[in-house]
Amino acid sequence: MENLDVMVLRTLRDWRLAGRRALLTTVVRTWGSSPRPIGSIMALAEDGAVVGSVSGGCIEDDLIARYSRAHGPSGEMPSGPPALVKYGITADEAHRFGLPCGGTLELLLEYDPDAASLAALVEQLEQGRLMQRSVSLADGAVRLAEASAPAELVVNDRELVNTFGPEYRMLLIGAGQLAEYLSTMAKFSGFAVTLCDPRAEYRTAWSTPGVAISTEMPDDAVLAFKPDRRSCVVALTHDPKLDDLALLEALQTEAFYVGAIGSRRNAQARRERMMEHFDQTEASLARLRGPIGIYIGSKTPPEIAVSVMAEILAVKNNVTLPRETEVAVAKAAAAG
Repeated sequence: MENLDVMVLRTLRDWRLAGRRALLTTVVRTWGSSPRPIGSIMALAEDGAVVGSVSGGCIEDDLIARYSRAHGPSGEMPSGPPALVKYGITADEAHRFGLPCGGTLELLLEYDPDAASLAALVEQLEQGRLMQRSVSLADGAVRLAEASAPAELVVNDRELVNTFGPEYRMLLIGAGQLAEYLSTMAKFSGFAVTLCDPRAEYRTAWSTPGVAISTEMPDDAVLAFKPDRRSCVVALTHDPKLDDLALLEALQTEAFYVGAIGSRRNAQARRERMMEHFDQTEASLARLRGPIGIYIGSKTPPEIAVSVMAEILAVKNNVTLPRETEVAVAKAAAAG
């Protein structure tokens, strides 16, 4: 699965370019518990087709019934400026719409968003740009501007400003079973995945669709990939000739995660090798992760992939992870 926001905007663009009426729904405020965070988007076509989500499903059902012909002629999509609507204001409504206890959310509904503006936004996102989309609440007029940094959604009496980032990206060094599991998990987590392996014999069995393939040497692939703050680089070959130079190149970028598979002993040997032969220091290698993955006692490729993907997502989401030794101590203490 691709990045959800990009998928919603791309689908909505296609609907509007084809002349289909549609609305764009954005979560703009929440009170108490909420099933989806502020900034989440969903698109609804006039025939009831939906992409994206603003709740666990019940609010989507209500929007479909109100603004589409999916369940008969009663639903009607209005025209005009954007509208703000609230769900879950009373306990009965929260229960009816499947919201958590005490949860309330407010949505902005944009009727028939401009197709040309959507096309321009999607084009910029596909080119790897971070974009700010401002919507006038008075008339629905949209302004697009390139953003310098990610930002939370802002809404006031005049406008809504939402920042959309390009897809998160993952560069995998080394084909194989682990890479196939990890790339599959990355794709359904919203990452665009590129696999690099110059070894033809390892690529012949590759079967994961939707993954870009690079046959360059890994350090050249890192340079071509141009990792940014929404990128991660993961080395899986166990071959220093392939992994080390790629990791060194990746450490010079803004990639939010750079790591390599291997045991604790191999990870330490890699660090010593890099300091001895490539003039690295403890400080320059501080961002290098290894062994990678959250400790779950995994031994098989799919479990190792779960472990690695969990750590990547935790780092992406700014979650502080305990060290493996701390986990072991905690387990021992609990058992004692």
